[in-house]
Amino acid sequence: MLIAVHRPSSAVTDGDSVQVPTMIASFQKRFPSLSRDTTAARFHTHEVGPNQCCSAVIQEISAPISTVWSVVRHFDNPQAYKHFLKSCSVIDGDGGNVGSLRQVHVVSGLPAASSTERLDILDDERHVISFSVVGGDHRLSNYRSVTTLHSSPISGTVVVVESYVVDVPPGNTKEETCDFVDVIVRCNLQSLAKIAESSAVEGKKKKSM
Repeated sequence: MLIAVHRPSSAVTDGDSVQVPTMIASFQKRFPSLSRDTTAARFHTHEVGPNQCCSAVIQEISAPISTVWSVVRHFDNPQAYKHFLKSCSVIDGDGGNVGSLRQVHVVSGLPAASSTERLDILDDERHVISFSVVGGDHRLSNYRSVTTLHSSPISGTVVVVESYVVDVPPGNTKEETCDFVDVIVRCNLQSLAKIAESSAVEGKKKKSM
């Protein structure tokens, strides 16, 4: 189940630190048991520079956090759930350490061909992964994404929060840029939900046999 897409107010001044306050408020209101979880506020705060935009997508998944994280954490295999990608090669590092670089190739039909990306954060304890786009043939310059997973003890579900900041391409508005990126992120998280939930069901079947 997709919960929401959140963007900072258009009144936010470029260059400010943006926490996407409506996202944090919605996150805690929807899941009161997670109100003490400071990970979302800490990692989804972005420095938004001139001519940049910022947004976040939240997805609820009915699967154990370990199942969801086992898919998300693989920097060397993003195409496992990001179906807009057709291949990925680690070109520097081992794909599991901060600083590793990957080159991904995009499926045809999108205004991009390839992207070179750097792993910035991989925290298995807090369930946080972050990467930055550092090169490639695409229009998403200076793109930085942060994804965090949060377990809800009451519902038994996992809440995935993915936020990003990116340059606005020439000829586009901030709204148009966020609309485009939000669609991609939303599709990725919906795909992640299907994969993780199917894996969780299969795991239960095996245990019951």
